[in-house]
Amino acid sequence: MKGKLIILSAPSGSGKSTIINYILGKNLPIEFSVSATCRPPRGNEKNGVEYFFLSNSEFKEKINDGSFIEYEEVYPECYYGTLKSEVEKKLLEGKNVIMDVDVAGGLNIKKLYGKNALLIFIKPPSIEELQKRLELRGTESSDIIADRISKAAYELSLASEYDEVVVNDQLEKTELEVIDIINKFLTHS
Repeated sequence: MKGKLIILSAPSGSGKSTIINYILGKNLPIEFSVSATCRPPRGNEKNGVEYFFLSNSEFKEKINDGSFIEYEEVYPECYYGTLKSEVEKKLLEGKNVIMDVDVAGGLNIKKLYGKNALLIFIKPPSIEELQKRLELRGTESSDIIADRISKAAYELSLASEYDEVVVNDQLEKTELEVIDIINKFLTHS
């Protein structure tokens, strides 16, 4: 039996990674799909765990040879993408895969996998709250935060194209709501 895809997308700072880590800690039959990026690691991030960290030239080479299910130049010369080999291997083994991808990438994956993919959009309560979260995170410069806030408006405009939209105004409630959505998806064929 082939596995299913669960795709979480959100503007940066909406709590998506925290929610995914919560889900992965709940012993659900789900494995995380590690994305690739050419941005440098943050904090204690490790290659092959949080991301596959590639150089710009390595990333572009993989684009050219068709190695990605989806990829996006999220910021100038800063790419993110999902390697076909990682996802297909897990799906063929019958494993369900949870993915953390940007909004456009999620929509592209849905086109490829149809009803075998569930798109969940994690929405911040407001742009102001999103900016506050990004500033409190303390991992990006004010210029990068401004870029992320600008991009968030575009991403929010695509939320209605997702299967489910969950507002993350209270983390514990949001985590439970997302788990419920995923369980319903996995138990229906």
